[in-house]
Amino acid sequence: MKIALIGATGFVGTAILEEALRRGHSVTGIVRDIDKLPTNAALTALKADVYDEAQLTEALRGHAAVISAFNAGWSNPNIFADHLRGSKVIQASVKRAGVKRLLVVGGAGSLEVKPGVQLVDIPEFPSAYKEGALAAREALQLLRDERDTQWTFLSPPAMLEPGARTGKYRTGSDQLLMEGNSPAGISVADLAVAVLDEIERPEHVRRRFTVARVGS
Repeated sequence: MKIALIGATGFVGTAILEEALRRGHSVTGIVRDIDKLPTNAALTALKADVYDEAQLTEALRGHAAVISAFNAGWSNPNIFADHLRGSKVIQASVKRAGVKRLLVVGGAGSLEVKPGVQLVDIPEFPSAYKEGALAAREALQLLRDERDTQWTFLSPPAMLEPGARTGKYRTGSDQLLMEGNSPAGISVADLAVAVLDEIERPEHVRRRFTVARVGS
């Protein structure tokens, strides 16, 4: 499959890129700095501005699917506005490029900890991540209003960490997955497995889902 991967050099994007290449897909890595991408015969490095709709539209044309691991930067003082703006441009560019399948890796903040209460709204939610989490929640709502694109929004669990690839995970929907009395976690490598599984065998079209490690 020919896949466009936005944000291919970030923490999540790097893991997705490795998993996609491992499975034999042809990947276009869309990034700001192509020098950060590895050399691979199945990888095309493409520099594009995620805030430039015309440029991004051209970059996405001809792909079977788009995976967005876009992040406006946790240290960015304008993360809320920039993440939301970038998300809008990505969504519009996918449509203009004629790509039907879009998977967005979002945040855990919009997962419910109890009916009607989302993780980002509890007092204990870390302030350093709040603006980004609020922006990701708004981006999810934009997708829920989308009628043309076959979108999927994947929320990682509360704990997303480096770690080994087991190839296994469990899934949930809109509720935060737990490990006993604590929020569950997953390795970024296994999150990438879930991303590519969904691209290859779609089970959550026009829906959000979440994942966590097996046994947690």
